[in-house]
Amino acid sequence: MSSCLVIDTATAACSVALFDGARLIAGRHDVVGRGHSEQLMPMIAGLPGGGRADRILVDCGPGSFTGVRVGIAAARALAFGWGVPVHGYSSMSLIAAMAAPMNGETIAVAVIGGHGEIFVQRFSADPVAPLNDLASLTPAEAASQIRERRIHGSGAHMLTGARMWGDADDVLPNAANAMMMPPSCADLPPQPIYGRGADAKPIAT
Repeated sequence: MSSCLVIDTATAACSVALFDGARLIAGRHDVVGRGHSEQLMPMIAGLPGGGRADRILVDCGPGSFTGVRVGIAAARALAFGWGVPVHGYSSMSLIAAMAAPMNGETIAVAVIGGHGEIFVQRFSADPVAPLNDLASLTPAEAASQIRERRIHGSGAHMLTGARMWGDADDVLPNAANAMMMPPSCADLPPQPIYGRGADAKPIAT
């Protein structure tokens, strides 16, 4: 079986996990808010064998712009140094996979974005697969589109609060659950999924 290092820094959580095939060898998950760059490498170094693996899997977002970049930069650097492949996944897919065992046919995921918006996406539960494109919406806009009663992700409370009904599961991605995703969700290029345009605008000339 091949080993895999999973890196997840796209949200307020910072987590790493080392797998032998689908078997979890070791992992760590801390809610740090900020400071992923200071936390990540010591967390990897604390894994058995310094986290060295045959391949690397990294959360590409959406979530925190800085967190996404920190995770991808570390994954690419380690992959280059170790001479191993690196692939990505969406934070929305991992949350959906974590929620699938407690859901029926469909899963709604909402993750805190920027400027008061939330990233939203719907998934099938068996197998976990996107049902629509990722969107960055205001809570009111999301409330008019998402009909599932139970919402999962860091933005769940914003969506249920806007529509004044439903249950919020404010779960964050955890690298230790990465093997719950089907292979089709974990084969993305290691590139940022920002989910919306950059805040900075070019100066008009």
